[in-house]
Amino acid sequence: MHFCLTGQYTPRALNAILENPKTDRQEAARKLIEAAGGKLISMFSVAADGPGVLVIFDVPDPGAAPAISGLTVTAGTLQNVKLTRLFTQDEIKQVRQNAAKLRSSYTPPGS
Repeated sequence: MHFCLTGQYTPRALNAILENPKTDRQEAARKLIEAAGGKLISMFSVAADGPGVLVIFDVPDPGAAPAISGLTVTAGTLQNVKLTRLFTQDEIKQVRQNAAKLRSSYTPPGS
């Protein structure tokens, strides 16, 4: 399952990065994600809303993603974290097929 995690670095984390500007945050992310049985797909730095990151990763266990997200918060690395489940085009095709099958079973408000 693919996920997108976004967040801003905390002041504490930014100070640590400034003290060691060659720190490799991508390697730290890769290590954590791989420890959860996943794979880092991509990682970007973002400047909107303050210095932060956007990380796309794949994990086989859906419970691993919130654990990864929670660890970054409790460790004091990130704040304002958002975790979003991403769907491949094959997965969304299956979702659409399921929705089409269920359509007749749903009664919308006012019907």
